[in-house]
Amino acid sequence: MTQSSNSFSLAGKKGLVLGVANDSSIAWGAALMARQQGAEVVASCLNDKALRFVEPLTGPVGIDLKTCNVEQPGELQALVDYAVAKLGRLDFVVHSIAWAPLEDLHGQVIDSSSTGFARAMEVSCHSFATLAKFCAPHMPDGGSLLTMTYLGADEAVPHYGLMGPVKAALESMVRYMAMELGPQDIRVHAVSPGPILTRATSGIGSFDEMMHNAIRKAPLGRLVTLEEIAQLCTFLCSDAASGMTGQTLYVDGGCHAVA
Repeated sequence: MTQSSNSFSLAGKKGLVLGVANDSSIAWGAALMARQQGAEVVASCLNDKALRFVEPLTGPVGIDLKTCNVEQPGELQALVDYAVAKLGRLDFVVHSIAWAPLEDLHGQVIDSSSTGFARAMEVSCHSFATLAKFCAPHMPDGGSLLTMTYLGADEAVPHYGLMGPVKAALESMVRYMAMELGPQDIRVHAVSPGPILTRATSGIGSFDEMMHNAIRKAPLGRLVTLEEIAQLCTFLCSDAASGMTGQTLYVDGGCHAVA
């Protein structure tokens, strides 16, 4: 074995985490645990309105914070430039943003508007590719790019609607990005948590029913926690995951494995 005993640590690593909304968001769990594991972290929230909820979280633990709305031209590039100026380089990036217009999200897929579908794809899927394009030149020693998906990408889950096809595209994009960025030793993964109540998921219709069904279906008989999701993210960002890329990894109590 050549791997060092501290390969699970993020000490000395530098990362960017997108999508912190509040203390229940997956992005916050990932950013906080990365910081606790020794990483320097820059995080983003959507806008100035979100800033007042997020700054009290990030400030005390030494996480730099900047607003970023990926639908606004130039903001994603500005975020990456800010992170690189602060950190010097990037070793890992966590993309935890997703959005769709409520009228399209709550309706049938066949009734979704082309405009709403395109916006959902841009925010929730294509922004990950754009982010990778901006970040890859600043990852000289390789590293990890993570995004968030859900079982509804692979199975038709009631009430998940438009986000199912969007997340399916995202998972496919992960595989292609892994192939393209592998020669630079940049690893790409999708993390697929079970249902967890966040600001983003609160917009999904009948989300309480989705959580109840997940508990009933999961071999572990419970929902996963924010900490468990963050632990998987931390592992994938660490050197311990150096031989892995192009995967969708589930942290869902086993829901994906049973009919």
